[in-house]
Amino acid sequence: MNKLFSHHGREISVLVAIAAMFVIFSLIDPLYISGDNIRDIVEHATIYGLMGLGVTGIIIAGGIDLSVGPALAFIAVVVARQAVSGVPPLLCVALGIAMGMVMGMANGALVSYVRLQPFIATMGTMSVFRGLAYLYTQAVPVIGVPRPYRLLVDGEMIPFVRASIFIFLGFAVFLHILLKYTCFGNHVYAIGGNEEAARLSGVKVKSTRTLMFAIGMIGTALAAIVQLGKLGTGDPTTGQGYELEAIAAAAIGGTSMAGGRGTVLGTVLGAILFSGLKVGLITSGVDTFWQYVATGTVIIVSASVEVLQTRLADAPGGRR
Repeated sequence: MNKLFSHHGREISVLVAIAAMFVIFSLIDPLYISGDNIRDIVEHATIYGLMGLGVTGIIIAGGIDLSVGPALAFIAVVVARQAVSGVPPLLCVALGIAMGMVMGMANGALVSYVRLQPFIATMGTMSVFRGLAYLYTQAVPVIGVPRPYRLLVDGEMIPFVRASIFIFLGFAVFLHILLKYTCFGNHVYAIGGNEEAARLSGVKVKSTRTLMFAIGMIGTALAAIVQLGKLGTGDPTTGQGYELEAIAAAAIGGTSMAGGRGTVLGTVLGAILFSGLKVGLITSGVDTFWQYVATGTVIIVSASVEVLQTRLADAPGGRR
């Protein structure tokens, strides 16, 4: 039991927090644990989770990506227009994923080869991607996304379980295997833990980090593809503040903002907890604007817990 907690203490803590959250909000309003409400929580978690998973890999590699919200909007409007023009749904999905990889690679190149700080580089591309979304649509939403596309990415595969859940879980499994069981994943953790030591060990830091930015943006592309299926409209204004929600999901799950530490499972659980919190605030009648306060508070508290756990682990006699 001690070994389990030492290796998965953060994930267990988040599970306990999720259970406590369900108890508290169900006492406030019994409808919180209704089937429809739980389904809403899970469906919201797919968007936060897909983006959060991608951001997790980037943060582990010692980076950050603030451009994911506008990137989601740009990908969504481009895919929406292609779908409306009659392009087959699978090709639309492939286009969205390809766009995500190219945009992520651009971010990674700015960080790795131009040597900009990740915060500055992605803050710049955040504005670029939002502007491209407006230019592409002339600030007019793309409506009328065909039903075949929507069924492909968000139709019910089995009763009460939509395709978007399988997309979320599929990307989580892919990223888990990539980070935990491949040399590339080991290099990502090594770069985030100590970049200079990784370089001296023969790790190709620049190309590895750039590729992680590209793979990370695939999560945002999938989120854009799924959200487009849910809404049926490509809106250039969408994605406002989504970068905070993606970072919050990663932070809640135990991803260290300093890099070098984090898990896919933690981010999945973090997305569920964060989604449940937001839905709970709504069902409890809390003003929507307080969601922003909750988002910031969650990020601060989660980051503080991570710092505390690191200090305890580094202390004499602490678990490494």
